[in-house]
Amino acid sequence: MFGNIYSGKRVLVTGHTGFKGSWLVLWLSELGAEVIGLSLPPETDPNHYGLLGLDIHSVFHDIGEADPVYRTVAEFRPEIVFHLAAQSLVRRSYRKPAETFGTNVMGTVHILEACRMTDSVRAVVIITSDKCYENREWIWGYRESDRLGGHDPYSASKGCAELVTAAYRRSFFPVKKYGETHEVLVASARAGNVLGGGDWAEDRLVPDIMRAASERRKVLIRNPEATRPWQHVLEPLSGYLMLGSGLFQGKRTLSGAWNFGPNEEGHRTVRTVLRDLGSHWSQIDYEIAENAENPHEAGLLKLDCSRAFDLLKWKPVWNMSQTFVRTALWYRNFYEKREVNSRDNLAEYVTEAGKKRLNWVDDES
Repeated sequence: MFGNIYSGKRVLVTGHTGFKGSWLVLWLSELGAEVIGLSLPPETDPNHYGLLGLDIHSVFHDIGEADPVYRTVAEFRPEIVFHLAAQSLVRRSYRKPAETFGTNVMGTVHILEACRMTDSVRAVVIITSDKCYENREWIWGYRESDRLGGHDPYSASKGCAELVTAAYRRSFFPVKKYGETHEVLVASARAGNVLGGGDWAEDRLVPDIMRAASERRKVLIRNPEATRPWQHVLEPLSGYLMLGSGLFQGKRTLSGAWNFGPNEEGHRTVRTVLRDLGSHWSQIDYEIAENAENPHEAGLLKLDCSRAFDLLKWKPVWNMSQTFVRTALWYRNFYEKREVNSRDNLAEYVTEAGKKRLNWVDDES
């Protein structure tokens, strides 16, 4: 898979104790990478990273502090870097705006600066968010060239992280000078909302739904008609891994920003997500929060992923029915049987991608 690039490579993943990060280090471990994780300790108990029991080296530091980041990168000397560490919750960003900007903006600066100072690094993938765009509630999807912005501190911090990444790419890692003045290619990735087992974050839809179901109570829903791009967590991760592999191989056209989101069927309301998850676990139930006073959250957000579809040849593997059933059953099996089905899900995903003849599965280039 991925041209067998990751086997034996030193790969740094920041935010490895988080939801997406833990799935990424699982996949990288399966690919034979030598992985080091840089993150804060897991925030929840249970947590997906702990349940996986992975044999990787973990360094627990706040990426908002520069010296620990510089020291970790200098000591480990990674060849490929995936930066996922972030304060990733919109509602928390209203409570802790300074922490959010410090982690998401200066944390990104520290990672890129550490990569600039370490000559082993060849490929850097900075993960931001679909919320980095100036959201005008358009009915069409945002493209990578659209204006960055953000109403809330979280969204604005992700827009800033994109600007930081672009500034470093142009100032220190320009594509035209690749192979002459530097040996690093940098990309950023913007993904939509992800589903999958192992997420227990606060104030996030699927974890809230599954916690309530496990306690046989109704989950309180604030904005049932909000529409988001939904996809299984493994979908954008396949895109990130394609980017990391291609950048490491010196594919200059991959330097830049990329959207990773679902096809049109994946743009669904919160109410629809509840209904579809509930069809696979009868304990899922909800009630609408009437007249609730909530901070601003976008009502409509879509991504245009044409660039990834056409140029990277990236495609989603699972449709929404497959995504919902695997997500619901992951939590149901965990709460009822204490099973962790992540490795099985990953194997099923790779098998299905192979059946669809996706280029990253048997890419030996």
